[in-house]
Amino acid sequence: MKRFLKYRMQIMPKQAKIYLLITLFSFGYIAAQSIQKQEVDLLEAFRDSESASEKFDFFFETPNRYTQDSAYDWLDDVKVYLNSAEKINDSSAIRLYKLIKAQLYFDIGDYNKSIAFAKELPKSKDTLGQKPLEILLTLLDENYRELKMFDEQIKVREEKIELGFTEGVAFYDIYEKMGLYRRAMNKYVQTVGPTIADNDHLGKAKYHNKIGNFLRLEKSEPTAIGELNKASGFLQVAVNDITIQKTESDLFDIEFLNAEIEGNIGKCYVGLKQYKEALPHLQASLKIFEEFSNGKYADQLVDNTLSFANAHLQLGNYKTAKKHLDKVYQVEDIQQQLNLNHLLASYYDKTENYRTANTFYKKNQRISDSLKANEQSILKQQLVAIVGTSDLENSRRLVNEQKASNEKFRSELQQQSERTNLVIISLIFTLLGFAGLVYAYLKSIKNQRLIAQQKHIIEDSLKEKDSLLKEIHHRVKNNLQMVSSLLSLQTKNTRSKAAIEALEEGKSRVKAMALIHQKLYQNEDLSVIEMQGYIESLINSVQSVYKKGGHNISITIDAEGTELDIDRAIPFGLILNELVSNSFKYAFPESDENGKIYIHLRKNGDQGYFEYTDNGVGLPEDTDERANSSMGIRLMNRLVNQLQSKLNVDKTGEGVRFWFNFK
Repeated sequence: MKRFLKYRMQIMPKQAKIYLLITLFSFGYIAAQSIQKQEVDLLEAFRDSESASEKFDFFFETPNRYTQDSAYDWLDDVKVYLNSAEKINDSSAIRLYKLIKAQLYFDIGDYNKSIAFAKELPKSKDTLGQKPLEILLTLLDENYRELKMFDEQIKVREEKIELGFTEGVAFYDIYEKMGLYRRAMNKYVQTVGPTIADNDHLGKAKYHNKIGNFLRLEKSEPTAIGELNKASGFLQVAVNDITIQKTESDLFDIEFLNAEIEGNIGKCYVGLKQYKEALPHLQASLKIFEEFSNGKYADQLVDNTLSFANAHLQLGNYKTAKKHLDKVYQVEDIQQQLNLNHLLASYYDKTENYRTANTFYKKNQRISDSLKANEQSILKQQLVAIVGTSDLENSRRLVNEQKASNEKFRSELQQQSERTNLVIISLIFTLLGFAGLVYAYLKSIKNQRLIAQQKHIIEDSLKEKDSLLKEIHHRVKNNLQMVSSLLSLQTKNTRSKAAIEALEEGKSRVKAMALIHQKLYQNEDLSVIEMQGYIESLINSVQSVYKKGGHNISITIDAEGTELDIDRAIPFGLILNELVSNSFKYAFPESDENGKIYIHLRKNGDQGYFEYTDNGVGLPEDTDERANSSMGIRLMNRLVNQLQSKLNVDKTGEGVRFWFNFK
């Protein structure tokens, strides 16, 4: 902060200095008052709001709501309010709480769940209200942005325009994310250019900086430098203009914009290979970002640091280059990771540490292969969806150019790897002599062939083992299905109602075990079963047995990401089969229209937890007396004992609740 004030005092006239001191004193007092206000427990204030509408307004009008309580704490409260609203069928409150819940999942980072809840809400001003509708569309926009679903993001923005929410709606940022920099620049000029007033020097500085950056990304560095110099000139005019009142936030924006402009100019010079001219601009930019950014400009800080290190590397200042490369960590952007690996490989190559250099070249090779396999097809599809048939040829050209660039990069990596191997071999020749090297080389070739043969044999054995295991599980599943079919035939030839019910129950249990083996031979990993999909398949299987019931019941399964081995999955499947079967048969004797079943399964390390609830008629009062005679209850108790646990039953609330912990 001291450096920031010193910098401002140097570039401002005397009147501006006096104004700045008064402004900073005022904002210091306001900040102190704000800190005192922040001592209020925001989550408690949210709870104290009486109606759903008041809670909604409080939530979205409180920007720093997670300073004391996390988003998970807020989510727990909102779930309770939503359940209460659903019980009394308050449709208006349900919509508001679902929108809050969708925002919380976005803040947590679970974008798919956020989209799922947001899509349940109606996109109508009459039903949802103008403010909630605008929040809903903005939330969908942000979710699609994080998931890189650019075609969906454009559809949402078009919906906003159709519904009258035109303020701040643009498309250039989406094209920029997709790498269509020329198209993004044209959209930016059309959208933002006409909105900037003649006397808005700060706005013009931001405008020309953005245009310059688009040109830099398009590899038009000379033209980009001209635009960036314009931006710097307008920024200087804005700084010296004492007729316009500037807040502390405005002053910081000016400082960071200056850092952006300097960084972009420096990166343009690096692109032109004018490394000495690039250094002072990049150094000035880094000095500001490192001191004040607090993570807000992390991407630009990384980009400028890599460009600064690259300039020193090309000028032969290896120690300085390595010092700045070591500052870059926790890189999330793939392109930045590629650049970092490439610069580290170049550093070790230039300092003759070829083995380490080769390691980083290979890392980039793996990343490039992964990008080529995954992101290329996705990007191509979205280009076609967004640009349309009129721009299809341009999209293909961009994809082909990217493909050629990747192939060129692959060739360079291969050449570097081959050169490194040749240097290592030449060093061995020098140290050991010609005779010893020939002997070692021949022996090495023999060993490599032997290792390759053994590796091939081991790989074939593993494949054969996996194939045999899958075949075993497949046959076991088929045998169990045959048993199920025999039970079905026996059911048709039996007139006793009790015998038919017993055979149907046995058939359901056999299907539950068969499903385990089916999931195992369908999995790549034969040791574990993904339980979310298994539970869904098991419920469908039970519904097929009880054809007249269970189809209107709302079933919620919360087992995402949980995996169990076969020793736990089979007992668990049989337990769940009994519980779901009982709910379908007995829990809803009159109507299952409002029936609900909730299944929760979690496994964390060595500890697991299972819970099953329904809102049916509950268990009869003499359940404990029937326990010894009931096949289902005795079977569940034995299976839970097999999991080294105890089955717990709660009959006090609505319906019934079963739960147990397991290892």
